[in-house]
Amino acid sequence: MNILVCISCVPDTTSKINFKEGNSSFDSQGVQFVINPNDEFGLTRAIWLQQKSGAKVTVVTVGDESCDPILIKCLAIGADQALRVNIQAKDGFQVASVLSTICKDKNYDLIITGRESIDYNGGMVGGILATLCEMPYLANCIHLEIDGKNVDLQREIDGGKESLKASLPVVIGAQKGLVEEKDLIIPNMRGIMQARQKPLEVISPNEIKPATEILTFKKPDEKGPVKLVDSDNIDELIKLLEIEAKVL
Repeated sequence: MNILVCISCVPDTTSKINFKEGNSSFDSQGVQFVINPNDEFGLTRAIWLQQKSGAKVTVVTVGDESCDPILIKCLAIGADQALRVNIQAKDGFQVASVLSTICKDKNYDLIITGRESIDYNGGMVGGILATLCEMPYLANCIHLEIDGKNVDLQREIDGGKESLKASLPVVIGAQKGLVEEKDLIIPNMRGIMQARQKPLEVISPNEIKPATEILTFKKPDEKGPVKLVDSDNIDELIKLLEIEAKVL
């Protein structure tokens, strides 16, 4: 089985976010980048399939050389090879489009994306990629079992879970539940040493234009002052919710 895991290189949530050039671009100065958490859940599940059935696991990202440390970490976790598409993508459509050209050439049985990335939270790459590759797509995937060409899947929906069946090839959007945080693989020294011997291929794609344009970024407004109400003063609380907060 041939598995592709799509990896996003995203800012750590503890990083201080700033913008530059008149708030038209993200300022990466001093920002620590990590593997997108949803992608890491998917990568761990792929490694389990590798260990169980001998699947080949390839990781891919779209970005410049600053993404290489993230790919090397994926190799240390257990991926067999890494690909980097050497462009600075502007939107999810452009990411999915360049990835689709790779997928059509390699004939992957299973493509794993994250449900969404924690930077833009667009949640669109998996669906667009599956459409371009003419493959079924399951978002919010929390269970995956493969028996030959048959796939048992489960996804999270409002108020519960939905179980489905499919046949390979498929695309899934991984999230917490596919594996748990305690099961995420931490690279050991052996994995780190082996990563140095594994291939990391840089691909220069044909030009694909983005479908959208970012004009400006804006941080959320700072939270206003808080009014504290004594727990016994229910009438005052109701008055504030009705008159000031206007939620009643």
